[in-house]
Amino acid sequence: MPELPEVETVRRDLAASVAGARVTSVAVTGLRSTRRHPSGEAFAAALTGRALAGFGRWGKYLVIDLDPGPSRLVVHLRMSGQLILAPSPSVPLVKHSHVVMSFEDGRQLRFVDPRTFGELFVTGPDLPELAGMGIDALDPALTASALAGLLARRRSRLKPLLLDQRVIAGIGNIYSDEILWASRLRWSRPADSLRPVEVRRLYDAMTLVLAGAVEARGSSLGDNQYVDLSGQGGTFQARHQVYGRLGQPCARCGGAIERAVVAQRSHFWCRRCQR
Repeated sequence: MPELPEVETVRRDLAASVAGARVTSVAVTGLRSTRRHPSGEAFAAALTGRALAGFGRWGKYLVIDLDPGPSRLVVHLRMSGQLILAPSPSVPLVKHSHVVMSFEDGRQLRFVDPRTFGELFVTGPDLPELAGMGIDALDPALTASALAGLLARRRSRLKPLLLDQRVIAGIGNIYSDEILWASRLRWSRPADSLRPVEVRRLYDAMTLVLAGAVEARGSSLGDNQYVDLSGQGGTFQARHQVYGRLGQPCARCGGAIERAVVAQRSHFWCRRCQR
């Protein structure tokens, strides 16, 4: 599933490529992709004639300001969603292209989603559908002391807590593993058991891992489900220290990377140096 670094890469690509582009038509062939609207036609009507004016992100959600406003287009890629920018309608549609937005200059923004868990919807400026989301993992307001405050109130184990979008938004399975390894913390530690020096390590690891992954334009695994706006993969997978490295030696201590099942997901970690 695309996580914060992958969604941030797509956000930056959109801001650089389609800022101000006006939507002339919208074709919806996969109704699950626009399921919050009563019909594909209703979704198309909410977008047609409006320009993509600003590009934000909250956790794993893309939030695009529309002009005229004050509505916003929200995109969630979920398991296998992709946004692909085609230079013209003559470029053949790939399979599972469920929504196609055409612009005045002839380009098309296509939403591709084989597993159909992703979605697009137009909503109000206050984003009521995202109520209850936690602070974004790269929000400047999430300081080390703010993180300490979040952890102090919870006995949740660290791995499930990092995955909980109601606490911190944007981190998923890949980057929670990489963050915990970088901070030398065991996945099963209760959040409120961390000492101040450990909280600081967790905060620094979160900042460095996510920033490094954004710089590398995300992680693309063997299934190639994540690609950027031009259809290219990221490169951060080459820098993974634990994720997907079962049985390989830990780069820090030489111990074998292990796999556990945590919150119904695979978790990769080093028993020897994560405490």
